[in-house]
Amino acid sequence: MISVEHLSKRYGDVTVLKDISAEIRKGEVISVIGPSGTGKSTFLRCLNLLEQPSSGRISIDGVDALDPRADVPRLRQTMNMVFQSFNLFAHLSVLGNLTLAPIRLKGVPRAEAEAKARELLKMVGLGAKADAFPEELSGGQKQRVAIARCLAMEPEVILFDEPTSALDPTMVSEVLSVIRRLAKEGMTMIIVTHEMDFARDVSNRVFYMDEGLIYEEGTPEQIFGNPVKSRTRAFIHRIRSYRFDIDSTEFDFYAMNAEIETFCEKHLLPRDTRHNLLLLVEELVQLHLPSIAPGPIAVNVDFAEKTGELSLILESPPTVGNVLESGGEDDEIALLLVRNYAERIDYRVAEGLGQLELVVRRG
Repeated sequence: MISVEHLSKRYGDVTVLKDISAEIRKGEVISVIGPSGTGKSTFLRCLNLLEQPSSGRISIDGVDALDPRADVPRLRQTMNMVFQSFNLFAHLSVLGNLTLAPIRLKGVPRAEAEAKARELLKMVGLGAKADAFPEELSGGQKQRVAIARCLAMEPEVILFDEPTSALDPTMVSEVLSVIRRLAKEGMTMIIVTHEMDFARDVSNRVFYMDEGLIYEEGTPEQIFGNPVKSRTRAFIHRIRSYRFDIDSTEFDFYAMNAEIETFCEKHLLPRDTRHNLLLLVEELVQLHLPSIAPGPIAVNVDFAEKTGELSLILESPPTVGNVLESGGEDDEIALLLVRNYAERIDYRVAEGLGQLELVVRRG
């Protein structure tokens, strides 16, 4: 239904979107997640041509949306948008908000438009609010009216730009329930959201955006359960990180230890857990030091606030390999200590580096 090829958006010297390509099929629900300021809302606004892309191509049902001859108002009717700030017309009643566009833009007779509007208000649980004005509604009710107003134009695609971000937490669920219903009915939707559990539940696919790119995409099971890329993992698990680069055998070991201690104290990690971590760092760094010539090694400590898991990741050139498998007889005591203080050990080559990851045993 929607094809995006090499889309970019620049504001002066600032590039917000960088070479984005994506395909959205009819009936799919795509959740777009990622840190604030990474271009998620700009991506939606470019799809709906509220922002003019700097370069690239957007095709909607085979029509080139960026062709100067394209009927942009018609395309916007096909792909409607729900904003985080509701954007209701304050001087019109709820019914007036829903009927204005069908009557003015599509030429629907008033009686037909009003009948359709009342059906949609019942669907979103606001049948009794047809004659109310926006100022009389709660935030959750305003957003449900905005969704109903969008549906009144019978769009093929709905774009949701953080539809719950302006709501009191008690009102979030009522809006998400309406979106879930639309998903079950087969509506094609692209949803920018910070509601991770909702995105996992409602989506067919998830786009993780970072630094203006679709950094990783996949099924909800993959993105939330087993993300491939490090930034995705850090975002999903709310990972707080510490990093120390070692480029010489004469590095300042005591400074590194002090910084790790400070990191652990900041995140209120138990003393025994800190002790286990420092022992693992000492043993693994000693095992890696003989191999430092091909390139530096990096010591990463990751604490996942969501799960409480503490991980130690040592990055080195892939040629070094897994030092836990290549050590000699002199390293047997070190290997025994490492296995004693780690709950889980994994070695992989990712993003051009060998990564030895250990989950630290809790105290």
